[in-house]
Amino acid sequence: MTVVTVGVHIVDVLARPVESIPAGQDTHLLEQIRITAAGAAAGTAVTLAKIGVPVASIGAVGDDELGDFLLMIMARHGVDVSGVVRRAGEQTAASILPIRPDGGRPSFHVPGANLGLATADLDADRLLGAKVVHLGGMDVTWGLHDPAFFALLDKAREGGAVVTLDLLSNMPDLMPGVRAFLPHVDYLLPNEEQALMLTGAPTPEEAAAALLAEGPKGVIVTLGAAGSLVATAAGLTRVPALDVPVVDTTGCGDAYCAGFAAGLLHGRDVLAAARLGTAVAARVAGGLGSDAGLDGSLPGEPGPDA
Repeated sequence: MTVVTVGVHIVDVLARPVESIPAGQDTHLLEQIRITAAGAAAGTAVTLAKIGVPVASIGAVGDDELGDFLLMIMARHGVDVSGVVRRAGEQTAASILPIRPDGGRPSFHVPGANLGLATADLDADRLLGAKVVHLGGMDVTWGLHDPAFFALLDKAREGGAVVTLDLLSNMPDLMPGVRAFLPHVDYLLPNEEQALMLTGAPTPEEAAAALLAEGPKGVIVTLGAAGSLVATAAGLTRVPALDVPVVDTTGCGDAYCAGFAAGLLHGRDVLAAARLGTAVAARVAGGLGSDAGLDGSLPGEPGPDA
């Protein structure tokens, strides 16, 4: 596989537009409900597959119906899911997301089997054979806070792989453990809130510089509607967001990571890869769910029907 994603796998149930939760037994009629494969590993993998990048995903799901669905939908989109383990007696991680009219997304979440993913569950040969290894949600996959996993990442990098890291949560208690990964990855892609929590810095620029000093080649801080901030040894650069109508922001960070990885695979430099990540995220923001708006081509290239 060209890319292997490792980490969080979630089933998302999304509904829009939701302005309030009905009182009592009342019913509100909606325009759209979807169920999708999501999470910082699974969602990124699906996006990569939908823009034409060969990808395998590694993680853990339960032996329940949600797990059946998640693996089925990922495989249908073209993701190799043979590295996803099934946990007997555990629930597959899932979220319910009532999407507001402005695209905001409060959530109800069950962490499920993601919490137990461990180094022993990983197919090391598959990971070592990848050109890009994307770590999705290492803040909540505590079993991978493991020197043996760090050694595996170092071996993959020695073999020529690029390792990228994205986070899942906005919980301060989970941030300190992430710092142990920084000497073992090439690119860290937190959102602004996560970057500030990781460092205690007052601005994203200061946070990016502090994180860059801990080992990565680059730190890319996503800033929502304000775009993103790319920090490398060459300095700090702002990459603006695209001006598009926003339906739902679910999965935009995962889409950005997918576009960024695809850019690196296509030989683009870090700034050009960040611009591709921006374009892929903009497509996803235009529809409901983490895989919306993707037609099988990279932004700027002809679609399948051209």
